[in-house]
Amino acid sequence: MSFKFTQMSIPDVVLIEPRVISDSRGFFIELFKITEFKAYGISATFAQVNHAQSQKNVLRGLHYQLPPKAQAKLISVVRGKIFDVAVDIRQGSPTYGQWTSEILSSDNKKMLYIPEGFAHGYCVLSDNADIIYYSSNEYAPHLERNILWNDPAIAIEWPIKDPLLSLKDSKGVKL
Repeated sequence: MSFKFTQMSIPDVVLIEPRVISDSRGFFIELFKITEFKAYGISATFAQVNHAQSQKNVLRGLHYQLPPKAQAKLISVVRGKIFDVAVDIRQGSPTYGQWTSEILSSDNKKMLYIPEGFAHGYCVLSDNADIIYYSSNEYAPHLERNILWNDPAIAIEWPIKDPLLSLKDSKGVKL
């Protein structure tokens, strides 16, 4: 098996640790393998792959898209380190409004699978970070929404103070 799958504190969010094959030349990892993901119960089909680059203390999020273009995401970091967060926004869910997080980095090579019905955000802990994320639906600006990163009802314990925000993220709405 190429991956170790671990349920997070919100069970539908999954930490994925790929098997690393390394030698004196470098390393090789598989980022996605449909048969293993489906065997674990992750059935998302990815429609778009994005690459974001951000500097230290940048905070992006908390973003989501409405149906019919809601997005599941698979997040990985190819350079640097981030604090990655998923917030359950599924009405009626027993974990509605709760969040879970993980440190993802180019060193630990961990990935986070976030299903549809979650808002996603991250902050950069290293000088710079390159983040690759697969999305189950294409970006649809008219369906994009964002929740205020510091909404007291969610109370995310961000590991940075005074984050660098986009104008859009600074004007997010409360849950």
